[in-house]
Amino acid sequence: MTSTGEVEGRAGPPLWWARRRDAVADVALAGVSAVECAWEGVTFARETGLPTAVGVAFGLVVGATLVLRRRWPIAVVLVGIAVAPAAMGFLLSVVGMYSLASSEVPRRIIATLASMSLVATFVVMYLQTRGDVEADPKLVVALSGFVAVALTVPPLLLGLYIGARRRLMESLQERADSLERELSLLADRAEERAEWARTEERTRIAREMHDVVAHRVSLMVVHAAALEAVATKDPARAAKNAALVGDMGRQALTELREMLGVLRAAPKPAVAVGVAAGAGAGAAAVAAVPVAPVALVGGAEEGPSLDELEVLVGQSRAAGMVVEMLVQGEGAGYAAEVEQTAFRVVQEALTNCHKHAPGARVVVRLAHRDGEVAMQVENGPCEGKADGVGLPSGGNGLVGMRERVLGLGGVFVSGPTDAGGFRVSAVLPVR
Repeated sequence: MTSTGEVEGRAGPPLWWARRRDAVADVALAGVSAVECAWEGVTFARETGLPTAVGVAFGLVVGATLVLRRRWPIAVVLVGIAVAPAAMGFLLSVVGMYSLASSEVPRRIIATLASMSLVATFVVMYLQTRGDVEADPKLVVALSGFVAVALTVPPLLLGLYIGARRRLMESLQERADSLERELSLLADRAEERAEWARTEERTRIAREMHDVVAHRVSLMVVHAAALEAVATKDPARAAKNAALVGDMGRQALTELREMLGVLRAAPKPAVAVGVAAGAGAGAAAVAAVPVAPVALVGGAEEGPSLDELEVLVGQSRAAGMVVEMLVQGEGAGYAAEVEQTAFRVVQEALTNCHKHAPGARVVVRLAHRDGEVAMQVENGPCEGKADGVGLPSGGNGLVGMRERVLGLGGVFVSGPTDAGGFRVSAVLPVR
């Protein structure tokens, strides 16, 4: 069944009924009640001196009002109370009282109408049996009270029970729907977190590959260009540059193998996120989709440290770059991710100097301060042709440095200097 009440393309139930079978049942009850009241209307017409046709028509109309029991249960009960003196509407009174008790009508109205029906039934039964039964008046009162209670209390209690049960089922259904929506929302959020983790991991892998491999390959290209220039003029220098190219290539391959080894390592066990969603007295524990991110490339145990900066600067000097390194203060052994980030910033800045400022003088500054470590790589005006060795640039170097520094809560600034050079500065908190 659809939300509009249509079943297999057919129109839904008419008027106020929620289901077609409810409409059929009420029409059938109303028909039986109309026949009963019409039969009792014959006796009513005879006692009051009215034509039989009038009594039958009156009974049909009264009995047919039972069809309104779901829409206007109060009206049905009032009609039953009104025709009680005419001794008709037995089915109308019983079913009407049940429908009233099971509806959403306030309890005070139900109690008032039930009391009126009880009194009306008692009075009618007392008046009818007082002249017909030759017995003690107490017996007449007891019989009338018994009939009044039997016709009023059972349908009233049954209706109250059915109404309470229906409301309970609706409440449970609402809670189940709410829980289902909540679980769907949690699943969507877990999927979003998983997608975010995958995206973040891909970004970290790409950044690490760029920082590790690009620097080595850039130096290899620089040395290869120098080798090409001096191959016929200075064989000794050419041999030295060839050896440096070989060393750089082997180092690049070694670092690449280390990164691939980390990627191929077995992932750590996934941690399931437990979410409790209460429903009534019970609670349903829901485990969100487990997220097992790829092991961090060049992680804390695998990455370089600040102690290797001298080697890094020496490699740039060997490639022909004039590099000066200034260190202020003494390092106290920072966290692995801090030292790795600081090293990568300097490494990428030197790589950019090789690409965009060949022949420029470069100054590398490292300052150990209270609670932070600062680094700065500044090159002077370019004395040679920019990118003279044909090094490609993807435009991701500064972006990767900024992401690394900001990821640790640091500050990153880059831009041209007044002297025509370029400066990269970063400050990292060490705690």
